[in-house]
Amino acid sequence: MYEPIRTKSVHTMAGTADFPHRSREEELDIQLAGHLAALLAVTDELRALEPSAELDTAAARLAEQVTRLRGGLPPVRSAAAVPVTDEREALSCGLHRRAHALAGRALVVAASRADTAAAILAAERMDVHAVAVTPALTAR
Repeated sequence: MYEPIRTKSVHTMAGTADFPHRSREEELDIQLAGHLAALLAVTDELRALEPSAELDTAAARLAEQVTRLRGGLPPVRSAAAVPVTDEREALSCGLHRRAHALAGRALVVAASRADTAAAILAAERMDVHAVAVTPALTAR
C-alpha cells in the first residue's frame, strides 16, 4: 500500500564519527552556564544602578558557578554604565523582572541536572528579585 523509502534517513547519522556529539549532561551544563551568565550580566547592571554588598556577593557567586560549569573559563563581564535619567526606578524594576525570569530558567535547568548548588543560588536570586519587584507593583 505504501511505497518503500528509497533514500537514507537523515536521522541515522548518529552512528557516524564525523558528527559532534555531547551528552545530555554536557548540554545541560552549557544551557545552565548560559542562563547564569545572563543573570550575572543583569546583576552587574543592577549593581551599577543601585550598588549594594548583597548584589556584589550575588555577582561573585554567579561568576563562580559559571566558571565551574564552563570548566574553569571565567565569564566575560563588562562595566555597566549608570543612566543619568529620571527613569531609574522603572529601569530597576525591569532589570529585577528580567533577573527573576532568568533565575527561574536557571532553576529549571539546575533541577533537571540535579545541580544542588546552582539550584539553591537560582532560587535565592528568584526570591530576592521577586521581593524587589513586588513593591513596584503595589505602588501602582
